[in-house]
Amino acid sequence: MKSTLKPSFKNLSAAALAVTLAALALFVVRAALLTDTAAAQTASGTTKVVKGTEASTSKPGYDTATNASAVVSPKVGESAPEFRLPYATQEKIYFGKPDEYMTLASQRGKNIILAFYPADWSGGCTTEVCTFRDTFAELAKLNAVVLGISGDYVFSHQEWAKHHKLPFPLLSDHDHSVARAYASYNDKYGLNNRTIFLIDKEGVVRYVNLAFKAGDKTHYDTLRAELEKLK
Repeated sequence: MKSTLKPSFKNLSAAALAVTLAALALFVVRAALLTDTAAAQTASGTTKVVKGTEASTSKPGYDTATNASAVVSPKVGESAPEFRLPYATQEKIYFGKPDEYMTLASQRGKNIILAFYPADWSGGCTTEVCTFRDTFAELAKLNAVVLGISGDYVFSHQEWAKHHKLPFPLLSDHDHSVARAYASYNDKYGLNNRTIFLIDKEGVVRYVNLAFKAGDKTHYDTLRAELEKLK
């Protein structure tokens, strides 16, 4: 499925436009260095608790051989790290009131597709979210929700969600504390790797893909097959 990078700034407020343009400029600088191939995850130690955006008191080690944070991703059968993050939908921005932020616990009872991605407005990420958009009704029949997560601001998230009519929320992990806990952050480039975690109704990790390919249909098919097992 092909998606073109054609952001529309027609209805942006001055503040939202400034933030979005800044995010785009940052992406342009870094995109040339970033590849869709996620860094291999090799390290020792695990991370079980995520601080969210309010605090991040320590930074995991850095593996210079893999360009990846030195943490091990949550494994299948383990409880997924909890988080609390601001987010945006097409209709509204949830920012400034932590009690309204998205948490993993708030989605208990549903199967969660937690999709870490590098940046709003980029070609690969647009392909990914639009693919999830186009299959969202089918995923909903399997009691699944999609949560997209990157380091972009909620203002960029909302404009991107409106532009592509995304039916699911986009979470803003601006300090990348959640991405680090899920071994999905690339320290060298300052962006998330493209990874997928399938979390069941009880908050347990059931499937992990640390090298998800936005344009590879087999990756979506495998995710769907794993989701089918949770019925």
